Amino acid sequence: MEVKKDLRIVKTQNALYNSLIKLIKDKPFEEIKVADICNDALVNRSTFYAHYSDKYDLFIDFINNLKDTMLKDLEQNEQIVNTKKYYMEMISLILDHIESKKDIYSSILISNKSGIIFDIIGDVAVKDINKRMEISNIHQGNVPTDIMVIFYLGAVTSVGIEWLRGKDKYNKEDILNYLDELIPDLIKDKK
Repeated sequence: MEVKKDLRIVKTQNALYNSLIKLIKDKPFEEIKVADICNDALVNRSTFYAHYSDKYDLFIDFINNLKDTMLKDLEQNEQIVNTKKYYMEMISLILDHIESKKDIYSSILISNKSGIIFDIIGDVAVKDINKRMEISNIHQGNVPTDIMVIFYLGAVTSVGIEWLRGKDKYNKEDILNYLDELIPDLIKDKK
């Protein structure tokens, strides 16, 4: 049974999240103070500290929230007929998620936190892939699943970050077409 959060808590968290992202667009995270976040969010410092121990705690909560929404988005992927189709659908869902929150991801990227984007996407995708591998009989020859996951995610995440940085140089469909050409269809069902 899912426990519902108090609406006031949700509103406060959203205000703090939005202020954090807004401020990250203008200056590096390290230069942002709790007072800056509170002033922008119109939240008292005492309220902030009732929810978070510091700005890092807020940022971690925000990142975990992003991961949770991406995981929910990936649950739509039912393409487990073969691994290439699964990966292409997963990539499409991730790009849809990023596109719907492009300002957030761009802000994190602008703030020189591309490693955080790798962590978000990597963390979520590894969980989803491992879950799918458990329920299907798909493999890549003698390559262990964890190596295969790291290999594909590194490449796909790098392309996704380039897409974010590109400022509309490529659209989502272009990226999907390029990745479709780049990902080999070598992965077969176990017999």
